[in-house]
Amino acid sequence: MYFGSYDGSFYAVDAASGNLKWKFDTAGEKQFEAKGLHGSLPRAQTMPDPWDFFLSSPVVNGGLVYFGSGDSNLYALDCKTGLLKWKFATQGVVHSSPAIVGGVVYFGSWDSYLYALDAATGQMKWEFKTGEDWTNFNHVGIQSSPAVVDGVVYFGCRDAHLYAVDAGTGKEKWNFDAHGTWINTSPAVYDGAAYVGLSIPSYFGGVDIKTGQVRFHLDARFLVFSSPALAGGIAYFGSFNGKLYAVDVKTGQFLWEFQTQAGRKDALGIVGPDGRPDFPKIFRSKFYEDMCAAVDKLFSLGSIVSSPTVDGGVVYVGSTDGNLYALE
Repeated sequence: MYFGSYDGSFYAVDAASGNLKWKFDTAGEKQFEAKGLHGSLPRAQTMPDPWDFFLSSPVVNGGLVYFGSGDSNLYALDCKTGLLKWKFATQGVVHSSPAIVGGVVYFGSWDSYLYALDAATGQMKWEFKTGEDWTNFNHVGIQSSPAVVDGVVYFGCRDAHLYAVDAGTGKEKWNFDAHGTWINTSPAVYDGAAYVGLSIPSYFGGVDIKTGQVRFHLDARFLVFSSPALAGGIAYFGSFNGKLYAVDVKTGQFLWEFQTQAGRKDALGIVGPDGRPDFPKIFRSKFYEDMCAAVDKLFSLGSIVSSPTVDGGVVYVGSTDGNLYALE
């Protein structure tokens, strides 16, 4: 079992015994940071982004394990020994999880680029530039992880677009404009559509992978950072309100919802009567410390920001209330 940690190390652990096999130290883990982040005050202060709470998940392929790091590198290590095979430097935090198809590694960076590298050597094949925002640093950076299907790379971006890029050339095929709302979720591609969740305003929907046009979209009411899992024609995804949703992707309708334990009691009164966030109660001011407090308030709802996993008719998902749930 391979995983990274906020301590800046990457671990290989025997899955049967839990014994450490090896550990690799990166140059250190950190969140994306910028001055005056999201328009917060004071403008001259460099601020770690409290919305950057995912780490890059590792991918194992061909005897190597690949992962991104807050030190701005993508690493390739020998699975058995933990020795460095190669690393590739970007100009931003790498918390997008890599995808490997046909000997090519695809991943995004907070420097606004999606990269394609030779999986064996780490040599860059191409790079694709997304949107820029070097004033408020609000609409810049790739937090989403790519999905590669039939020669096309699909990924979301904080510049409020879902992109479809040719996997061989890096040329854009289309982009879907979400009109200002972050697409941090990683697309799940199924039956000719890419399914993603959006932050504010909060939606979940399917986009036709040939045209980039919306097939359906549902009002999710609350921020969606949880990447969907698809099984049996059903999409499962979580929300900051502590709910896990099941959606029939053929009809575009909700099937059921499950509420986490913490989410059953809104002690801070931050959910409005319509089920939407009461933003004046969540964001008290434009000062940075209040933005950090706002994220903590949202997490108090037992938020589901992790991606669910489906196996044997059971959906498994974690929550910020400290529980792992197994649902039929």
